[in-house]
Amino acid sequence: MATNHRRVTIKQVATEAGVSIQTVSRVLNDLPHVAPETRQRVLEVIDRLQYRPSTLARSLIHQRSAMLGVVTAGLSYIGPSRTLNGIAAEVDRLGYELLLHELPTFSSAATGPILNAMLARQVDGIIWAVPEVAGNRQWLLERWPAIQVPVVFLTMHPAAGLPVVSVDNYRGGRLATSHLVEQGYRRIGHVAGPLSWWEAEQRLAAWRDVLSEAGLPVHGDMWVEGNWSSRSGELAAQQLLAQCPDLEAVFVANDQMALSLAHVAARQGRTIPGDLAVVGFDNLPESAYFHPPLTTVHQDLHRLGCRAVETVVGLIEAESTLDRLPAPSQAILIEPELIVRQSTLAPPS
Repeated sequence: MATNHRRVTIKQVATEAGVSIQTVSRVLNDLPHVAPETRQRVLEVIDRLQYRPSTLARSLIHQRSAMLGVVTAGLSYIGPSRTLNGIAAEVDRLGYELLLHELPTFSSAATGPILNAMLARQVDGIIWAVPEVAGNRQWLLERWPAIQVPVVFLTMHPAAGLPVVSVDNYRGGRLATSHLVEQGYRRIGHVAGPLSWWEAEQRLAAWRDVLSEAGLPVHGDMWVEGNWSSRSGELAAQQLLAQCPDLEAVFVANDQMALSLAHVAARQGRTIPGDLAVVGFDNLPESAYFHPPLTTVHQDLHRLGCRAVETVVGLIEAESTLDRLPAPSQAILIEPELIVRQSTLAPPS
C-alpha cells in the first residue's frame, strides 16, 4: 500500500483540533490569550500528526530569515567549543538556524568579507564569539554602528553602548586570590595567560588588586606570563619558582597551566598544598581528578552561549516592534563560582 508523504499543514492541525489557524499560530509562537485546555489540545494534535512548521513560510510571514550568524575561533580549544555548544542548543530551542564561520586565528582582523557574507545571507542577528585579543575587533567596532542587524559581542571588556555578554573574569580572579588570602597564605604568585587577551588582563588585575588591598607583597618577580597551553605552563612554573622560590601559593590563570605547575612543583619535591597551594581557572572536568584535586574558578561557558542567543533574539524581537534597531542594554556579566578542593586546603605553618 502506498504511503502518504504529503506534508501536514497548519490548516489540518486547526481542523483536527477544532480551532482557527490563528489559534494554532499563537500556540506555535507561545503567545498569550489561548485557554490552557485549548493550548494542550493543539499541542497534542501537533504531536500526533507530527506537524513541523515550515521555516520558509515563517520567515516570509515575519520578514525574517530565522537565521543567526555566529563568528568564532579556536574550536579545538575547550572554552570556545563549550560556548558554541551553548549557542547551538539555544538556537535550536528558539527555532532558529545557525550560520557558522570560524576564523583561522584568534587575532585575525580580516573580518570584513565574513561580515559581508553573513549580511548577504540576510541573517537576523550576529553573535561575535571570538575572544577580544589585541586589536582583532577594531575594524568591526568602527563599522558596528552602521550594521543593520543586531550584533552581540562575547568575551570582551564591557563598553558603553555595546551589547556585550561575558564571564566576569575580574570577579573570578578576585575569588581565586581572595580564597588564598583567607586560607592564610601571604606570598602568592600568579601565572597569567597571554596578556594580549582581555581575560588574562582581567585575572592579572584582580590578583594585583586583592594582594594590594590585603597589604601583601606584589612584585614583578611574583608573576610570569604563559599562553594557556600546558607546555607554556611548565615553562612559566619553572621560571616563577626559580625567581621567587619562597612562594606559598599560586593563582594560575587556567587549569591546563595549573596542572603543569603542579607537575613542576612535584619534580622539585614540593607537596601540594603542604608546600605550595594552587588554584586554577576554568573548572575543566578533569580538574576534580588532578592529584590533589584542583581548587578552581568555574565559568559556565555553556550558559554564556545561551545568554548570547537570548540577548540577540531579544534585540531582534525589539527591532520588529520598534521598526528600528533598539538601544543596546547594559552588558551582561556571567558570575563565576569558586570550586574549593584539596589543592588549597592546608594553610602554611
